Amino acid sequence: MKPSELRDKSPEELESLEKELRGQIVKLRVSQATSRRVNVAKFGQLRRDIARIKTIQSERKLGLERE
Repeated sequence: MKPSELRDKSPEELESLEKELRGQIVKLRVSQATSRRVNVAKFGQLRRDIARIKTIQSERKLGLERE
């Protein structure tokens, strides 16, 4: 997900999106543990998306806005 897309979302939307992404990571881990085929690159993608969300949240908390 692009940072510009995330910056357009409200704080509540960012929180719900973060929870959703964390749930997807859990589902992937369960699938991997039960010997199903898992796209391991998806783990990194989800973690990076969560990091982007956290960065935007902290920027807003500090009063910083990037364009």
